[in-house]
Amino acid sequence: MTTLAIDRGAPGAVRVKICGLRNAQDVAAATQAGARYLGFVFFPKSPRHVEIAQARNLAIEVPPGVAKVALVVNATDAELDAICAAVPLDMVQLHGSESPARVAEIRARFGLPVMKAVGVAETGDLSKIAEYEAVADQILVDAKAPKGAALPGGNGLAFDWRLIAGREWAKPWMLAGGLTPENVAEAIRLTGARQVDVSSGVESAPGVKDAARIRAFLEAAHG
Repeated sequence: MTTLAIDRGAPGAVRVKICGLRNAQDVAAATQAGARYLGFVFFPKSPRHVEIAQARNLAIEVPPGVAKVALVVNATDAELDAICAAVPLDMVQLHGSESPARVAEIRARFGLPVMKAVGVAETGDLSKIAEYEAVADQILVDAKAPKGAALPGGNGLAFDWRLIAGREWAKPWMLAGGLTPENVAEAIRLTGARQVDVSSGVESAPGVKDAARIRAFLEAAHG
């Protein structure tokens, strides 16, 4: 099982994941600002989608100590085989309707830590976290996508952070959904999150990262 060497930044600092990176400038902006995870999206419907060869070229330039994460949505074994064979990854993020059994299967087959996204809109949604904790290495607590949404995440929507205020889980978890440089400090204060994930909140247009917003997000999260 691969281990993550991501001890960058001050001890105890909030770890930030910048997701949906598509070019070398994005990667440089994220790593220079202090991101601890970089996410590459393998989902053709997303404006942040990258081809495997493109992701490989970006991943091999990522500095040591920064985790490279592949985001997939209900991917088949064949699709994951192709991604993992070409791209030097540290983690797989499952952002579809994968069952706990499928999460365990992927974790065993590919020998990589797995993060499972769980969509939250109301208190009842939190029960799913316990189901996935048993099989995943980390949980991404995200805003649930609206019915009919084309994307399972990256929609720029937040959920009521008070739903998880004071809650603790056995596995490491990351907060996502509608985070921006303007609200991430408040989100951290309300939820106690030690890890946060952002995609659309640091963009100037869908799929277009903004280096200034990336820096501002990291500063706010660490502040």
